[in-house]
Amino acid sequence: MNWRAIFAIVWKDVKVLSRTKGVMLPLIIVPLFFTLLFPAVFAALPQLTQMAGLPQPIEGIDELFSRFPSGFQEVLAPYDPLQRMVVLMVVYYFAPMYLILPLMVASVVAADSLAGEKERKTMEALLYTPTSDSELFVAKLLSAWLPALAVAWGGFIVYSVVVNIAAWPTFGYIFFPTAMWWILALWVAPAVAGVGLGFTVLISARVNTFQEAYQLGGLVVLPVVALMVSQGAGALYLGPLFVFLLGLGAWSINAGLLWFGMRALRRSALLARL
Repeated sequence: MNWRAIFAIVWKDVKVLSRTKGVMLPLIIVPLFFTLLFPAVFAALPQLTQMAGLPQPIEGIDELFSRFPSGFQEVLAPYDPLQRMVVLMVVYYFAPMYLILPLMVASVVAADSLAGEKERKTMEALLYTPTSDSELFVAKLLSAWLPALAVAWGGFIVYSVVVNIAAWPTFGYIFFPTAMWWILALWVAPAVAGVGLGFTVLISARVNTFQEAYQLGGLVVLPVVALMVSQGAGALYLGPLFVFLLGLGAWSINAGLLWFGMRALRRSALLARL
């Protein structure tokens, strides 16, 4: 592998990305909602409802708590009702939503990676660079994976700080991140980003516009939506073991996508679609 050439392509893609408003705006706005606004509101929900003179939804939380799996109930049992409400929201319900960050960033950047080259009429020059097909594929993967990791891990840090500050009046101590969230951020998020960009790079190599590639690549978010629904309904408990196995499955899919992509991404096929 010619890593100097690979990182030259990565650096070029990152510079182009930073100048593309249609790509950068969602990469800034969406993470701000997920890591600042939403956790601040829900972590401080007991104080906000008290300030507004509204009754605390303790009865509803207790009723929901009784329908959870036994393992979920054991984890939440040490908390009082108000703390339980905050933990449910910021630790468990928001966990699948957090995975949307690396998935979205990877999909957006990967969609711009090859389809964007075609729209900007720079694909032919890229294909004539002194790199092999596999080096070109790795470069395009890294161009999307590294920004996705930066957003995911930066968002995790911001989310942790915001949650602990907003929930301090309810807890009086630092309770976040939990073991499950460490596994989610360090193990699952990079794998989920890899799945999103792997699919999207393969799609963007076969379509002609960024919009087409992004719309088709966005289908990979459906399993995360299913995870959110299951978690919200109390039918699923995102414990450390489950999250670890979830990441293991995602890394396995990544291995398959890498193997397939190395064989599917060929200069001859890309040139034929120009």
